[in-house]
Amino acid sequence: MRAAENLLPLLSAGAEKTETKAVLRKEAQARRVLAELKGFASVIPNQSILTNAIVLKEAKESSAIENIVTTHDELYQNMTAQSQNMDASAKEVLNYREAVYKGSEALRKRRIISVADILQIQETIVKNNAGIRKQPGTSLVNDATGEIIYTPPQDHGEICLLLDDFCNYLNN
Repeated sequence: MRAAENLLPLLSAGAEKTETKAVLRKEAQARRVLAELKGFASVIPNQSILTNAIVLKEAKESSAIENIVTTHDELYQNMTAQSQNMDASAKEVLNYREAVYKGSEALRKRRIISVADILQIQETIVKNNAGIRKQPGTSLVNDATGEIIYTPPQDHGEICLLLDDFCNYLNN
C-alpha cells in the first residue's frame, strides 16, 4: 500500500479537528487581508519589491527553525555582497529564498510540482547535487540529551515512493 493511502484516514480525522468555527473565522479574515493586500499591491509600481520582502521574511523565519539566525539588515547587506564575503547564515537564508522562487516558478509554468522540481529546490538550498539520500543512518538527535527524536525513512526506494506520493498529493 502506498504511503499516501496510509495517511488518508489521518488527514480526514485531522480535517474534522481543524475545521472549527475559530479556524473558519481566521480563514475568512485571512482572505479579507489578502484581498486588501492585493488591492494595495496593484498601486505599487514594482510589485517584485513587495514579493521579495515577503519571500525573504519567510526564508529568514523558516531558517531560524533550523537555528540559522540572521537579521534583515544582514540579509540586505549580503544581497549586494560578493559571494565569498557573505555571512554564512545570510547566505543560507538567501539560498532558501532562491529555492522558494524556483519552486514558485515551476508551479507557475506547469501548475504541478515533480520529484525533479523538489530535487532542484534541494540543490538550490544546499548547493550540491547529492539528490535523494542513498545511505541509511540519518536521524534527528537532541544535542543536549543524545535522544533520537526522529528517524526518517532510510531506504532509497521508500524515499522515492514517498516523494512521488507527496507530489501526487500536492498536485491533486
